[in-house]
Amino acid sequence: MNTMSAGVAGRFYRDADRAILGGVCAGLARYLGFNLKATRILAFIAFLMFMPFVVVAYLVVVVLVPAESSGETIVRTRRRRSRICGRRRKKEVIEDDTMGESPAKSSLAEEIDQRCRSMDERLRILEKHVTSKRFQLEQELSRL
Repeated sequence: MNTMSAGVAGRFYRDADRAILGGVCAGLARYLGFNLKATRILAFIAFLMFMPFVVVAYLVVVVLVPAESSGETIVRTRRRRSRICGRRRKKEVIEDDTMGESPAKSSLAEEIDQRCRSMDERLRILEKHVTSKRFQLEQELSRL
């Protein structure tokens, strides 16, 4: 498996960042954890052997499967994590109100809150970097 597939939640998307013709091969390579070049070579071989079927299937996937860039993935992950941290904070407040505050729960709640803040800060910095013009330029240069 490559490093790109490790961060992918179990959904299949066309990869808009590494796309040549719609991003189907790039999305498939990311989803299955295959090498992108090998996936494109296999798709080309399939195109040569079963041209009408592969063309129709490719167009169907381009139309039906949504495209996604890595910046969108980071934003979605950040939202999901902030919702989880928000639920934890609400649950802690409810527990503190109903059961009284014990030192162990208080320190655990503070540790969880600090971790959530730390994750939010790191994700904010990463999101800022990924959505910057410099990152886009580096991506374009790496494709050459």
